[in-house]
Formats: sequence, structure tokens, C-alpha cells
Amino acid sequence: MADKPSRALVLYGDGLARFIDPSHAHLHSLASKAACGFLSLPSASPSECEDERIVREFALLLDASVYFNTGEKRMSTVSERFMGMRVAVITDNQLLKSFGAKIGLSVLELKELAENNNAVDVSSELMKLLGFQGGKAMETSQFDLVFMHMGAGEKANYGKGKDFVNDVKDMDALVDNIIHMAQPGSEIGARLHLSVVMSYGSVAEANYLDFSVMGSASGNADLAALFPRQSYTMNGEKPRTDVRNYCPMLIAQRQDAVTRKDMVEAFSFNDFKQHGGNLVIPTDRFMHEIAFKLWKAPKYGA
Repeated sequence: MADKPSRALVLYGDGLARFIDPSHAHLHSLASKAACGFLSLPSASPSECEDERIVREFALLLDASVYFNTGEKRMSTVSERFMGMRVAVITDNQLLKSFGAKIGLSVLELKELAENNNAVDVSSELMKLLGFQGGKAMETSQFDLVFMHMGAGEKANYGKGKDFVNDVKDMDALVDNIIHMAQPGSEIGARLHLSVVMSYGSVAEANYLDFSVMGSASGNADLAALFPRQSYTMNGEKPRTDVRNYCPMLIAQRQDAVTRKDMVEAFSFNDFKQHGGNLVIPTDRFMHEIAFKLWKAPKYGA
């Protein structure tokens, strides 16, 4: 654990996981130096549209899905739930802007960071929001946690192929610049908790069974009975009834002297499954893990 609270940046690639390829060298380099694993999602309603999916999965990352599902008018803000934590989301998606504002997030657009969308300029502005400038960690910062949403729903008339590919390229460039600023031994490296989260977006089970997080014994009824239920399938002492066992979110996390390096070498589902150190946690527990690093919540889990 660090001797000071961290400040966190989450780069969230909504629907981008399937477009990562060997050319994205900086994403793979990050994975090789990070702690990697999966965030398990619940099954979606068959009638869910893409806009609903985008907001629902973001709400899960914030552990705020109760507000999305019930439509409650009075919502506990993130600041109220996590000891005054100041959180911003950067998105051009209108529905995410609306939802983020309802749960107390500061909502920013990409053009507010850098007019030309240059990866170097965007990275520098992201660091400034978290109080990192000139290679130093300032005593104060505007935000404790910044989410940057990229991918699905970010552009009008979004193209399913080319635009996603370009977004992965942009994410790769951002990771390169941020890791360059947060070198081991530096002030930023010691205080910045970086998470790169990649989801598959809308999926159909029949098309994605190769991306199952279930163990090899799960398909054998005799052997499965000998294995305890994995923690991601439980909510307290009760089993979760809606766990989707395929196409989880992929997550790589890095902070100098805080996160543990595992044996992953590439940012890919198969490498995370075989060599990842963080295994699988429910997506709605992600925010609690981040808040702990920021000294805004007690430790979740072991």
C-alpha cells in the first residue's frame, strides 16, 4: 500500500476488446507490466438496446446500477458514498453525460481537454486534472478519479468497424504517453493508479463461447460438484443468478510499487485467462477496489 492516497485514471474502451491486435504495442506492453484480470458482467435483457447497454455497463463500473435499473429520482452521489471522492467522466455520449450528472460526476467532453485531440495533449490534460504537472504530484488536485470513455456511443452515426479500430489506436497512443509520464521511481508513477478496461460491447452467447471465464471442469457435472462456487458468482452468501460467464471486461492495472506484475505478456482474453493474477471479480466491485487505493473505502475482498 502507498504511503499517500493514489489518484486514479480509468481508460474505458467500450466495445473495443475485440479490435485489439498485435500492432497495439503499448497496450501489450502495459499488460506485460501490470496486474491483469476480468470484470464479470451480468446477462443483459434480450430487449436491451445499445444505448441502454452503454449506460448500464458504465453504471455497473460505478456500482450505481440500482439507479439505472429503478430510475430512482434521489440518487446517492459518488461523493456521498465514497468519503467525498471527486470523480469526473469524459465522454461525448449524451446518455452517459446525463447519467453521470445524476450520480454526482463532473461531466467533461474531449474537446475541453484538447482541441486537436492529440494524444500527447490529451494525456497531459488528463494528468493535470489529477494534479500531476511537470513530472510532479501537486499537493492538491481537481479530481481524485477520472474516467475516460472511448468507443461505443461516442460519435454520431458510429461505424462498427473503422471507428472502433481508430479508437483502439487512440487508446494505444494514450497509454504510451501516460506510461511515459508515470515511470517507475517517479512521483507520478508512485501516485497514479492506472486502469485500462476493455469491454466487448453487445454480444450474443452463441458467437462468443470461446471467451468463457468458466474453468475446464465446469462442463463436467461430476467434477463441477467438487469445486466451490467462485467468488464472482456470489453476492455475500447468496449466488448471483444473472452472471454472464463469457465476454467479461478485460482490465489491466498498474501503479509503481503498489500493483503486482503477473505473467501476462499481451492484452488478450486468452493471455489474461491463462496468466492473469487478478482472475475474475464482479464489475460492480471495481469502484470499491479503486476507492480503496484512493483511501476512500475499506478493502473489498481478500
